[in-house]
Amino acid sequence: VEAGFYIDKRDRLTRQVRWESLDEPLTYEGKDLDRSVVSPDQIRTVIKTFKERLFSEIFPGRKTVPKTLVFAKDDSHAEDIVNIIREEFGEGDEFCKKITYRTMGEKPEDLIARFRNSYYPRIAVTVDMISTGTDIKPLECLIFMRDVKSRVYFEQMKGRGTRVISPTDLMSVTPDAREKTQFVIIDAVGVCETDKTDSMPLERMRNVPLEKLLTGMALRKKDKNMITSLAGRLAKIDLQMNEKEKQEIERIAGKKMNQIVNELLDAVDPDKTIETAQKMFNTNEPTKEQLNKASEELLNKASKPFDNPKLRSKIIEIKKKNEQIIDNISKDEILFAGFDDLAAEKARKIVNDFKNFIEENKDELTALQIIYSNPYSTRFLTYDAIKELAEAIEKPPYYLTTDKIWAAYEKLEKSKVRGAGPHKLLTDIVSLLKFELGESEVLEPFAYTVDRKFEEWISKKKKQGIIFTEEQLEWLKMIKDHIAASMSITKEDLEQTPFHNKGGLIKANKVFNGKIDNLIQELQEALVSK
Repeated sequence: VEAGFYIDKRDRLTRQVRWESLDEPLTYEGKDLDRSVVSPDQIRTVIKTFKERLFSEIFPGRKTVPKTLVFAKDDSHAEDIVNIIREEFGEGDEFCKKITYRTMGEKPEDLIARFRNSYYPRIAVTVDMISTGTDIKPLECLIFMRDVKSRVYFEQMKGRGTRVISPTDLMSVTPDAREKTQFVIIDAVGVCETDKTDSMPLERMRNVPLEKLLTGMALRKKDKNMITSLAGRLAKIDLQMNEKEKQEIERIAGKKMNQIVNELLDAVDPDKTIETAQKMFNTNEPTKEQLNKASEELLNKASKPFDNPKLRSKIIEIKKKNEQIIDNISKDEILFAGFDDLAAEKARKIVNDFKNFIEENKDELTALQIIYSNPYSTRFLTYDAIKELAEAIEKPPYYLTTDKIWAAYEKLEKSKVRGAGPHKLLTDIVSLLKFELGESEVLEPFAYTVDRKFEEWISKKKKQGIIFTEEQLEWLKMIKDHIAASMSITKEDLEQTPFHNKGGLIKANKVFNGKIDNLIQELQEALVSK
């Protein structure tokens, strides 16, 4: 640009623009574009060409702009791209969104979710935030407006477009896209042609404990291997943390874990050092001394969060919580096998408390009154009576539960206890009562007893020449399961789930030729009577 021309100069942070006359010719190279020099026409040319060829060459026959992701050089560059895209496509804010760590007003994660699942935005512009690890399955187009030197990173960025999606899911966000058979890369900077390098692994000090790495940062140690190793470990921890832990880290540090990791990586990134020096000293060619000061500035920024001992402790705490140590070295030997005397004594106390409860409440609680009646083949326990019994036994002074009583009997009379314990059915308390009162020789889950009696009843019917159809057996098994869980069944129960799903009482009566009343009565007596 010749001297004498008026040009715009913009503040990087506030983005305020002032008009100024050039005192001398302005010469810049490609590497300066969108960093120290912004050429809106260069961005506009790319976007305009993309728009003109979108529905004629790239996606012929389509009318809806496909989900498109643009990779920018930095946040300022991304802002310029967003504004020009909106202008060229004649669309509003919802059409194109910037998704970076500096996105204001809306949470980046919310924007990503909308980009993935909603019609808008159609185009997203990012720097690094959606470069790796984020699935945007409806994505059909990538526009590179920045170069990438790392082969691995480039492949990861391309990977954003390779995600498979069903035609239905794709059409839910892009109505005129029948299926995703390809994705398109728009290379505006020659990224596909430049040589790539293989990235070095971040973790370079595997034998150094995390605590030492954290302390090293607090002491401002300028060890590149230490910094990258810490960044790698914190990145892994960030992936393992739950939402509550992430919020706790952000509360203590004042920033998210991924921001902390990025600042660590910035501290050892030569390009970032040059960029920082250029900004600090307002020069395109910083001296070695200026680069050193910029490097120190980045290190101080990256190290500052670790000055807080609470953050260091919290990171170590989260790491320990989310990992297990597998000891394949030590050999164990048995010191003792058998019931602990104290445990056996505790079990005896629980059983005695249960006996006392029965004795003290046999005339008070309906369930105990029915069980004590002899015979009670024509009287049935109800679910409400069982519930009343279970609630009473949990109250002071007993504080008992079915689980506790069952475990106590298992300790004291293991040979008489069958099954793995109560199956979390309220009716299992009936099995405990019958066992304690001597009405049952074994203690087994109530459902086991019902299943056994059901098989005996079916066998008896076969001997009588009564063979049930498959449909009838299905209904009988549902009735049996209901009795196992609730102790009884009525015609009204047949209007509830799961019977209702099969047609309810009317269907049941039809399946059993109008004899459902007698069948319910007979089956209930067979399964729950003495």
